[in-house]
Amino acid sequence: MDKIWLKHYPAGEPADIDYGQYDSLVDLLEEAFKKYADRDAAECMAKSMHFGELNAMSTQLAAWLQSLGLQRGARVAIMMPNVPQYPMCIAAILRDGYVVVSVNPLYTPHELEHQLKDSGAEAIFILENFAHVLQQVIARTPIKQVVVVSMG
Repeated sequence: MDKIWLKHYPAGEPADIDYGQYDSLVDLLEEAFKKYADRDAAECMAKSMHFGELNAMSTQLAAWLQSLGLQRGARVAIMMPNVPQYPMCIAAILRDGYVVVSVNPLYTPHELEHQLKDSGAEAIFILENFAHVLQQVIARTPIKQVVVVSMG
């Protein structure tokens, strides 16, 4: 297979990744947070967030998540589109040793109920625009903690 995208890589950027370089995805994230602390990690609505800020916020969120008493390996759902809060939630969930359950924010109530039951998610981060869908099914799911995320 031709890797045509490689011609767009900056000079000195490797074409392959050494998978054995990191013990976990969290290790890779930690290194990126430090190495690129002053670089943009996300931009939304003309506001940007640096990797250092993402690191600090996801660390605080991870500490709060731990206070919920979830056990290592617990499933935590994220129901939001591609917004800056999404990678922050992923980093926090992974740092705590939980499992990310990515939920399509356009799911119908029936689809959402099925995924939450099937995954066994105990907590969910949800963008406020989609909370009405969760509200219709939450009583029939294993969700114990809901975090409604605002864009404002």
